[in-house]
Amino acid sequence: MKEFLTLLKENPDLRFIIDILGKNGFQAYVAGGAVRDILLKRKPDDIDILTNASIKELISLFGGQKLKTMGKTFPICTINGIEVSSGRAKSDPANFPESDLAQRDFTINSMAWDPISQKIIDPFNGKKDLEDAIIRFTKDPEKRILEDPVRMIRACRFAALIRGSFSLSSLELIMEGKEKIDKYVAKERILCEIMKAMALKRPSLFFKALKKTGLLSKIFPSLDRCHGLDGGPHHGETVFEHCMLVGDALPENLPILRLAGFLHDAGKFDAAKKTDGKLTFANHENHTGAVIQDLTKLRFPLKDIAYITSLINTHMRPLTDQTTPKATRRLLFMLDKSGLDYKDFMRMRIADKKGNLAKRPYTISQIRFRLKKLFTEMAGQPSGFSINNLEINGNDIIQILGLSPGPCVGKIKQQLFEIVLDNPLKNNVNDLKKICLSLKIKK
Repeated sequence: MKEFLTLLKENPDLRFIIDILGKNGFQAYVAGGAVRDILLKRKPDDIDILTNASIKELISLFGGQKLKTMGKTFPICTINGIEVSSGRAKSDPANFPESDLAQRDFTINSMAWDPISQKIIDPFNGKKDLEDAIIRFTKDPEKRILEDPVRMIRACRFAALIRGSFSLSSLELIMEGKEKIDKYVAKERILCEIMKAMALKRPSLFFKALKKTGLLSKIFPSLDRCHGLDGGPHHGETVFEHCMLVGDALPENLPILRLAGFLHDAGKFDAAKKTDGKLTFANHENHTGAVIQDLTKLRFPLKDIAYITSLINTHMRPLTDQTTPKATRRLLFMLDKSGLDYKDFMRMRIADKKGNLAKRPYTISQIRFRLKKLFTEMAGQPSGFSINNLEINGNDIIQILGLSPGPCVGKIKQQLFEIVLDNPLKNNVNDLKKICLSLKIKK
């Protein structure tokens, strides 16, 4: 296929490695994900070479190149940034590369391209499964899972990648083996699979596959419990469906923001109440405990947990035609205090509206109008305006009011800040002194 020849042409290091291996009597194939991606008409994210040369032989042949070895169970090395795998099935060298491909995870990843014959080696009908959009474990499904249980999560990610489904045997074994996730899989590896899924066109298919296999309850129980939960009178979809739509609507290049979109309404399960026969979710944005617990268990960095939590806390803050300049300033202050950029707030708001099937998405003019409100208020105050930007400080307050240092000084300073938020023009020494004195009189 010409796509493979183009791959060689565009990657001189790939061609160099294959040439050196061939000249020294070794077989070399482009294998795994690169073959799958090319058949899907996608540019390969990673390019792997499969060879029957041992790691020691690779080190000897490419000692002068940028070479790094890794892995114990399946040793590999990278040569000039390209992953080179030494055949796994040493007991059957006569049947190489089929013997190696037999030990790979899924049939769609168990193909290789021979640069000599320029043909695809496909002993397990991976190309047919790719055409039929089927995820099937290679050869012995139970053994593939026992070798590495994280493959059950990878199966869900690849099902989302090809927008496909599972073979019956693969689905049954994942459902039976889901408990292995808790026992045998490092949380960091699960986190890695989640973040890779965020780069997909529709990560919602990943979460839906996790739900279908029973794995979602093991990974994100906070989200799993929202499946089937009525979205209430203001939505035309369930809470789970809404979260899926919102996450998909957020940018692929902002994975943590996107993940926040998938989790933003998970607190509705805890907030759900029936009021006058209607389902309500008052203050659901403040019910973040379950999401934080899930993210912590998955070993997400503290900064990412704080960011996701802040996005959930602020996603209900109104910004409408009726929002006053005062309310807009308070919104900007809240975002700054939460460590959020107005762009991420707007992205979440736009996606949240788009994911509500009972309402129309924002129009371009509506988005521009809201941005104009933010820009107008941002232009009138310093970037990141906070209580420390007041024109008087705690010592000034003590001198003006004749107070002793203590908690009351901080309370007065907070009152001044609230007043300045409402009217930025009062942030000058004379006005703030007058306000301080008036506060003393009220006391």
